[in-house]
Amino acid sequence: MFKNKRGRKMGILLIITLAAAIAAAVIVSLPQFGRLPRGERLGRIQRSPNYRDGQFRNLEASPMMTGDKSRIRGMLEFLFRDKEGLRPETEIPAIKTDLHALAPDSDVAVWFGHSSYLLQLDGRRILVDPVFRAGAPYAFLNKPFKGADAYRPEQMPDVDYLVITHDHWDHLDYRTVTELKGRIGKVICPLGVGEHFEYWGFDPAKIVELDWNEQAAPGDSFTVHCLPSRHFSGRGLKSNRSLWASFLLQTPSRQVYIGGDGGYGRHFAEIGRRFPGIDLAVLENGQYNEAWKYIHTMPGQLAQAAHDLGAKHIMTVHHSKFALAKHRWDEPLKNAEALAADSTLHVLRPVIGEVVALPDTSPAPPPDAEPA
Repeated sequence: MFKNKRGRKMGILLIITLAAAIAAAVIVSLPQFGRLPRGERLGRIQRSPNYRDGQFRNLEASPMMTGDKSRIRGMLEFLFRDKEGLRPETEIPAIKTDLHALAPDSDVAVWFGHSSYLLQLDGRRILVDPVFRAGAPYAFLNKPFKGADAYRPEQMPDVDYLVITHDHWDHLDYRTVTELKGRIGKVICPLGVGEHFEYWGFDPAKIVELDWNEQAAPGDSFTVHCLPSRHFSGRGLKSNRSLWASFLLQTPSRQVYIGGDGGYGRHFAEIGRRFPGIDLAVLENGQYNEAWKYIHTMPGQLAQAAHDLGAKHIMTVHHSKFALAKHRWDEPLKNAEALAADSTLHVLRPVIGEVVALPDTSPAPPPDAEPA
């Protein structure tokens, strides 16, 4: 009798385990999960100096979780954390701007909450990490704050370049990019991320895919440098099969640094030395936690990163739309306020949808000649 009962229990457990495995396989095969690199792209990845033992690696040792907690335990604590203060009680302020009416010759930045923003630089439009539908596999898992969902793909103008810093859900949204597909000139992304776009029907000839310290000139007088960041990647069951990156955009009159996601590291100072005179640096500020301090910038490191880059102006992102960490939703806004108190830094703090004119970079006219 005992053996029969035990056998039945083992059989039930086996069926449950098998059903769960099948369900997981079905879920991750849905198109929004993208696809792991294959073919020539995989060959290029395997030849990368940043890819070792089957994964991309950071320049510095960067454990995902610190302390003695396992990743699963940390995730459970995160899911069942105290929810007080994680989301605003009132609607986030936002300005509804007609983006199609922006003067094409104006150099501006428009932030849409979290890490999504539009840049106009020397007549080119660059859309960065747009997430206008869902920042998770399913929208109900992490809804945007009220007011922070003011923009949708159809409100975006045609863009010359779509820049994706890595393939996490809160930076690469399947529905957003596929709805924008017909209005994107070229996609600029780190090595491996192009596999998702090809899988989603994008023309491979329009995908510019770069490894760290590679550069491309996808347009006349426009150069993009792919640079390191300290983070990780992955949309499904496997991590770090595609690269994560920051980017430096160079136009005839400007240098703009797109920081992406990542922890503080020596790469900031190296980038600052390599590209002196950065006009604007867009830096991560939010969704941090002491438990993952190596892969997200902590508040006390934000000013140092800004100084290391030597940027003339700073704008912080990765906040004010989703609750992805344990800190209060408005803590990053206070971090930006504290950063702005540093008289050596010039911090832009736009409201969602606000058009921010980028400072003039033309040299000052020479003084009038002294009378003889």
